Amino acid sequence: MVRVGVDAGVRDELLKGFPPEATFVRIPSQPAEAMEVDFWLLPFFRKDAPQVFQNLRGVKVVQSMMAGVDWILPWLPKDVTLCDGRGIHDTSTSEYVLAAILAAQKRFPLYRDRQNRQEWRNLGDSGDELIDSGGANTSLYKVMQDDLSGKTVLIVGYGSIGAAIERRLKAFDANVLRIARRARPEPVVHAIGALPELLPQADIVVLIVPITQETKGLIGAAELALMKRGALLVNASRGPVVATGDLVSALEEKRIRAVLDVVDPEPLPVGHALWTAPNCFITPHIGGATPGFIVRGFKLAAEQVRRFAAGEPLDNVVTEDGY
Repeated sequence: MVRVGVDAGVRDELLKGFPPEATFVRIPSQPAEAMEVDFWLLPFFRKDAPQVFQNLRGVKVVQSMMAGVDWILPWLPKDVTLCDGRGIHDTSTSEYVLAAILAAQKRFPLYRDRQNRQEWRNLGDSGDELIDSGGANTSLYKVMQDDLSGKTVLIVGYGSIGAAIERRLKAFDANVLRIARRARPEPVVHAIGALPELLPQADIVVLIVPITQETKGLIGAAELALMKRGALLVNASRGPVVATGDLVSALEEKRIRAVLDVVDPEPLPVGHALWTAPNCFITPHIGGATPGFIVRGFKLAAEQVRRFAAGEPLDNVVTEDGY
């Protein structure tokens, strides 16, 4: 038998796909006594996880249902196997990124603001420098939005989510450039060292890297300066990947645009300059949060428990690289 630790509030229907070897141990937010668990499921970020872990005995595997495990690494003992949620965010986060790109290209946040003010006014009347500089033909008509078709999208962090983003972009005839920690031949993925070379080529830059010592501050003043004037930055990774002060400066100078699902600091305090920065749309870290995400997470967990019970290698084991 495998003692599987789950949150006390997990619904029974989410546990139906687990193998018969699984015995569930429901863990309250504040355990009153020590609890024996072999395999602990962490369905989402929980601040009390280090304290709860102190009350667990016999833990051999911790399965996170989030792609990022940076919040777990500091307190989890090295002799406990940690597995991340790689794959379960592919659908929700890639759809978020595509929606962010389309909304920004079509200027939906701007028009929503105008709807709230009951203003019938298009971009051609606004003096929007970024969109009005779209080429020689823009003087012939009022430019009110932009296309995704034909644009070059640079995906920084080409893992399973990055690949899912590319699959969705193909339907819009976008060109894709790829960057990962290491270069790969098929499809062509560039190493992270190629970032300065590829940034000037991109109309849209998508950040989907894990947070590690190497990726903190990956995008700063130098990198933002390499982006095309009017290019769009979409951050769906972690806030500290981008140097906030440098991003605010680039936005206030109206050199780039941004859609941010993550920021640094997070939550973003009232009065922070990012709230009012021009050409910036912010969502409160919701890119992976859909009903389907939790179903996919428990499906992954069930398969991992089956592997564990059968003595098979686990998927998504986190290495010293942090992912």
